[in-house]
Amino acid sequence: MIALMAALAACSRPVPSPETSRVLQVGVRNSPTTYYMAHNGEPGGFEHDLLVAYAESQNWSIEWTEKSHPDALFKLLDSHRINLVAASLPRAVVKDRHLIAGPILFESPVHIVYRSEDMAPRSMADLAGKKLALIIGSGHGPMLMRMKRKHPKLSWAALENVWPEELLAQLQAGNYDAVVINGMDFDPMRNVYPQLAVAFDLPESQKIVWALPKGSSHALRNSLARFVEKAKVDGTLKRVYERYFGHLKRLGSSDILGILQRRPSRLSGLRQHFQEAQMLTGIDWRLLAAIGYQESQWNAFATSSTGVRGLMMLTGDTADRMGVTNRLDARQSILGGARYLVMMKETLPSRIPEPDRTWLALAAYNQGQGHMEDARRIAQARKGSPDSWADVKEALPYLSRGTFAAAMKYGYARGGEALHFAENIRSYYEILLRLEPEYKPLFNLGKQTDTQAAPG
Repeated sequence: MIALMAALAACSRPVPSPETSRVLQVGVRNSPTTYYMAHNGEPGGFEHDLLVAYAESQNWSIEWTEKSHPDALFKLLDSHRINLVAASLPRAVVKDRHLIAGPILFESPVHIVYRSEDMAPRSMADLAGKKLALIIGSGHGPMLMRMKRKHPKLSWAALENVWPEELLAQLQAGNYDAVVINGMDFDPMRNVYPQLAVAFDLPESQKIVWALPKGSSHALRNSLARFVEKAKVDGTLKRVYERYFGHLKRLGSSDILGILQRRPSRLSGLRQHFQEAQMLTGIDWRLLAAIGYQESQWNAFATSSTGVRGLMMLTGDTADRMGVTNRLDARQSILGGARYLVMMKETLPSRIPEPDRTWLALAAYNQGQGHMEDARRIAQARKGSPDSWADVKEALPYLSRGTFAAAMKYGYARGGEALHFAENIRSYYEILLRLEPEYKPLFNLGKQTDTQAAPG
């Protein structure tokens, strides 16, 4: 009993400052924008990656505390059992709770989201008499209160202890006509809820910050401010933002619905070939399937006016290099496309880390390695990093312009097409990660089914 009481007392004791303990105690919510476990079993998220970079800059480690409800995080902060909360927090909300707001990470628009099958509201006046909902503690209530002065019939439901995804699920289920949600929370969910769309934005945006407890040290506040300012200058903030949000608005709702509708009928007969390609190359079969969908919508007999053919839309030269004798044979096309992507990755400098390496290789898959090297040179000429997808993607459109002709050894190319190609595949890949299981050959051995067969 004494030992139990001592353990409980230790759990309720305020944590020391990270300057003393060399450990940053962070409270998080599980969300695509903050903190989650990625498909490879590693933690990820925009705020997660930024805080890891911050802790490394201070030579600290991090301990994460995840809570399912917003109030639970604030209670931990109020009792000084954590040093900081990262949960896509608007600065206005942090200040309303009399906590210390950290530096501004970025600004998020505030969307009015509705079901696209309904008539779109064009202004707040159109929402008068409609069922509107928001989340308590989101900071959206005061915004609507100010708008209610002009639109007295405006009303809304304020939901307690729900996360944005639950709010969107209730909208899709028909419980509400529209909801108020931050852009940074809606964007990662676009692929999950393709039937939902943005009607319009509120005039005010929200500044997203981390929250610190009252009495937190000036040293911690100042080091956070210096880190974020440096991250804005050296491109760290831009690169982390690009990793999680840079591609999310590329697909339209028809594109998302297209892959969802074709998946049951077309992917089932191809799954074993994509999984065989994973075994041969080590590339996740769902990424290869995303390439196949972008190229041909999983049509093994696709042919373009420029002569590329097959499910992975290989040119004749590429097919010959990859040992493909029949481009219209689905298995050969998939294996050839997978080998070609490996070759594109291997020709990039070994210093380029993932996931940038894969996104650069995808653009090279579309445009060729020579044009990719031109784009990397242009990125460098524009004071960016040739190893960063965030910087190279901005350089790709210049391949079709004369502005940087001196850096273009391989001449004109439709760089914008390669940009769209890679970004679309990133979005399709995320959809398949959510819907299709990871392929583990040893685990699946002997468990052949119609939908997940072992390679033949």
